[in-house]
Amino acid sequence: MFNIRKKNFGKLDLKLFLILSALVVFGLIVLFSATRTLNNKTILSQVIATVIGFLFMALVVCIDTDFIKKFYIPIYAICNILLFMVLIFGTGKEQWGSNSWIVIGSIRFQPAEFVKIGFILSFARYLEINKKNLSKPKTFLKVIAFGGFPILLILLQPDAGTAFVFIFIMAIMLFIAGLDLKYFLGALGLLIISSPILYSRLEPFQKKRILTFLNPEHDISDSSYQALQGRIAIGSGKFFGKGYMKGTQSQFNFIPEKQTDYIFPVLVEEFGFIGGFAVIILYLLLLYRLVILAENRKDSFSKLVIMGLSAMFLFHIFENIGMTLGVMPVTGIPLPFFSYGGTYQLINLMAVGIVFSVSIQKEALSFE
Repeated sequence: MFNIRKKNFGKLDLKLFLILSALVVFGLIVLFSATRTLNNKTILSQVIATVIGFLFMALVVCIDTDFIKKFYIPIYAICNILLFMVLIFGTGKEQWGSNSWIVIGSIRFQPAEFVKIGFILSFARYLEINKKNLSKPKTFLKVIAFGGFPILLILLQPDAGTAFVFIFIMAIMLFIAGLDLKYFLGALGLLIISSPILYSRLEPFQKKRILTFLNPEHDISDSSYQALQGRIAIGSGKFFGKGYMKGTQSQFNFIPEKQTDYIFPVLVEEFGFIGGFAVIILYLLLLYRLVILAENRKDSFSKLVIMGLSAMFLFHIFENIGMTLGVMPVTGIPLPFFSYGGTYQLINLMAVGIVFSVSIQKEALSFE
């Protein structure tokens, strides 16, 4: 006996594709304005990454998810090898505070972005295998060790912001898999108790970010400067904005990292409350479609993969917009489909391709 699985390409979620397309186009429009005074090649490289991303999306849609499930251990191993390579060859601490990037010739990329996809796929399969006994202590510890090892490697870079993304993804997937609520309450209690120890082990720049969050005006010439300039830009946009490419804070380069982490203030300064609200609505619609697709899947692997990717998008969206509004600590978390970064754009589009892939796959057909 053998099984084959078929895909119903006619069931591709058109609503999700239209929402994605709107976000990508709007993102490129805002990025063009944000990079207008920086480097003309920036927007070109983002457009190229976007085109390649859509091509990869089409390719990923055709991949059988049984193939992914069969090779989840090699996928997991490759993810950890990439993270080990970062610890050995990583660069970027002088500029961004952590050695999270690998440079090969003229190419610079952050392996952790690729690992997010591999982590979600391999962890979803591992959860599917251990789902029945997930709440038993022995199985729970085994699952935590499986998911926690790559997170530990990311913390060693040190990149706490990216590590928190992985922790959030892991928590959501464990919840969807049916882990007993007592484990979540225990983890929360442990986090509260150990918070002073965790704070003492943070890098100086990470402590500055927390102090900036608690007291935004304590050092406006240094650690608070970015947060303050971002809020000035958002407030000056008012209801309708100053107009496309007419934002003073962005066009005169008062906002640091305006093309990456702080692109949302550029958007709101030029398009106002209306523009910012429209983007948030598009993000909510994107997440809603992902949840609907997850609910429609009967197999746990597909459901876990879609919800894991949804958690990835949710954390990035909430943290990025939240930090620019001053309701979350400042981290190096980019905004999906808006922030500059070829690797990041490619990964996000591939993630949506995976959602399409698992959502249109039919149940197995058995043949004698």
